[in-house]
Amino acid sequence: MSETPQSHETGVFPRGERYLLAVTLIWGSTFSVTKVALDDIAPLMLQGLRFALAACIVGIYTWRDIRASTRESLRAGLMLGVMLGGGFALQTVGLVETTASKAGFLTGTLVVFTPLLQMAVERRMPTWGNLAGVVIVAVGLYIFTSPDGATFNTGDALILGCAVVFAFHVVYLDVFTSAGFRREIVFYQFAVTSVIGFVAYPFVSQRATVFTGPVVLSIVYLAVFASAIAIFVLSKYQRETTPTRAALIYTMEPVMAAAIAALFIGERLEGETALGGAIMLAGLLTSEFSTLAGRRRAGRVD
Repeated sequence: MSETPQSHETGVFPRGERYLLAVTLIWGSTFSVTKVALDDIAPLMLQGLRFALAACIVGIYTWRDIRASTRESLRAGLMLGVMLGGGFALQTVGLVETTASKAGFLTGTLVVFTPLLQMAVERRMPTWGNLAGVVIVAVGLYIFTSPDGATFNTGDALILGCAVVFAFHVVYLDVFTSAGFRREIVFYQFAVTSVIGFVAYPFVSQRATVFTGPVVLSIVYLAVFASAIAIFVLSKYQRETTPTRAALIYTMEPVMAAAIAALFIGERLEGETALGGAIMLAGLLTSEFSTLAGRRRAGRVD
């Protein structure tokens, strides 16, 4: 059975997908922000503080929902929190040993894993157009990560593992929100992610934290914009599309990450990177336009 989104809104980029695209613009900036902060703070301490603040913000907003929480929403929030926390732990630690731009593109490989997990977990087959988009995006990612004999180090391996974990998160978020969005699950995700950071910190790094201006600003930015706002929007609106199409949209994150890293922290943006980003964008548009064409054939678009 081919996958269909929860919403029947028409257009090349329906409302939910526009919101997800906006989230990727915010997330694209986080690699550079995190890279700067890691000069003065251990990666898992940063994760713990970032998501503790985000949990407080969302907790205030959703307090009544938390008090009325069901066992099902608690279970969903805890499971998603383990995936989110594990993914961010791998990504943040990996950023210590690789560049912001490369980390962004490696995280984008979640688009390769998501359709496979969707078929395994939900027994839902992506459309041929979506799969074609995945293949095109994968080619774009390969062009970026393999030019000029680029090395693959431990940091890269950790971030590749993060992409797999995030793919699980994308699929199970669809599973747990298919019947409706429950705001309290965002709070539970943040709380678990924060706990994972604090608990794992002593076993991964003993580096002392210095609360410099950049560190404080980074924690606030990551907590408010990249966590409280972005993940709340993601959790609410991803259900209006499908896991594979959502993953394709998220692959625009590394394009933004590379551009921002080049602009603000001086990481060199090679010609292969620009080419890979253009190919990835082509893959996203291939998926979107094929879905629109299918709707027209089915008589769902005037």
